[in-house]
Amino acid sequence: MTPSTAVIGISFQLETESYRYRTPMKFGGRVVNDATVLNATCHATLANGQRGVGLGSMTMGVAWAWPDASLDDAMKLSVVLDLAASLAAACESLDVSGHPVEICLELAAQRPRIAADVAQKHSLSAPIPELAVLLAGSVIEASLVDAQGKATSRSAYDLLSPEHLPSDLGKLLGEQAYDGLTLDQFVSSAPVATLPLYHLVGALDPLTLEEVATPVDDGLPETLDQWIERNELTHLKLKLAGDDADWDLQRIIRVDEVACQTKRRGRSTGEPYFYSLDFNERCPDEDYVLDLLTELQKRCPLGYERVQYIEQPTARDLTRPDAVTMHRVCKLKPVVIDESLTDLNSLRMAVEQGYSGIALKACKGHAEALLLGAVAQHEKLFLCVQDLTCVGASFLHSASLAAHIPAVAAVESNGRQYCPEGNAAWMPRYRELFEIRGGEIPTAMLNGPGLGFDK
Repeated sequence: MTPSTAVIGISFQLETESYRYRTPMKFGGRVVNDATVLNATCHATLANGQRGVGLGSMTMGVAWAWPDASLDDAMKLSVVLDLAASLAAACESLDVSGHPVEICLELAAQRPRIAADVAQKHSLSAPIPELAVLLAGSVIEASLVDAQGKATSRSAYDLLSPEHLPSDLGKLLGEQAYDGLTLDQFVSSAPVATLPLYHLVGALDPLTLEEVATPVDDGLPETLDQWIERNELTHLKLKLAGDDADWDLQRIIRVDEVACQTKRRGRSTGEPYFYSLDFNERCPDEDYVLDLLTELQKRCPLGYERVQYIEQPTARDLTRPDAVTMHRVCKLKPVVIDESLTDLNSLRMAVEQGYSGIALKACKGHAEALLLGAVAQHEKLFLCVQDLTCVGASFLHSASLAAHIPAVAAVESNGRQYCPEGNAAWMPRYRELFEIRGGEIPTAMLNGPGLGFDK
């Protein structure tokens, strides 16, 4: 029997917004200075006749999702936007009704064919990377999920029980090991009250005023110590080189010094007890990470203790013959995959290669995040939620996702640092979510219908 809240009709409209960064961000050897945001509006009709309008939004981070240097970012962006439009059209024409998660999985089955058609249309010499395909589809999924919730005036996270989503995880994932498990067992219907904020320390970011060459002078902090003071930060994510061990070591030690000095000067009520180290796939091997951790423990033992987890140290292709394992590093610290995580098979492969956790991102698709988050909890893996320098609605979606997955301990918010202009339209209603106090994001505010927020 079809649930009364099943989606039986959908249509989408897409539009873009563009913003300049207030300061450049460097990661993985690349420098980003601007952002294009794709927004999707979904009009949905449910089996009970209710109708709702949903919003999906995501920063189109092609530098991250499609790092191929043979194509410029403008070309990649054009392809990804074209792919998003093709996915929206395909979703509209699906001969299926059901829960948004089920519809998203139906669309996922068609993604390879659609991506291949778009690649041929643009005369690409290589397939569109899976991450870029997921990125293109993320706004479609988010808007569809939001529309169902808006139609019912209920949280989308409260519509995951068998009453609304009859398929169990075994059916959704195609794995008998998860038969009988349901998504609502791993996702909270209400958001957690608060989550600590992971503040990004980019490779180009000045730590103190002495390092500021050209001030931005826009009223926002210019340096790490100023950000710590303003937001009372407790969690710092460090972007590292991955191919320069001396620079990486000195960077971690210096960040730790600045953070602790800021605390001792009484300029922050918090203390940065937690660090994450992000190498953006550039480490040559496991020994690089092991040697760095060993030296850090010798020279800065408290800094070493503050490392909560390590993110994606080596190249994202886990299927290559020389794929690097992380068994030894994981005995010291949790190591999570990010760029490597595209589906359940990649999660399985990563665990076999020694990874102990996963990073969920709304930019890879809402359905995937919920399903892989459930698997990670069931398998007792380390879990975190990260953003893609998300701004406005895309950040609110990311924070909402993190707030409803119980095992997640913190959330990222990079847009407020690099691209605050993209948050301006949402500031009147959600200022506390963008202007952080006490080092925490008040995620309890994301308790509305759909994904939890609305202008």
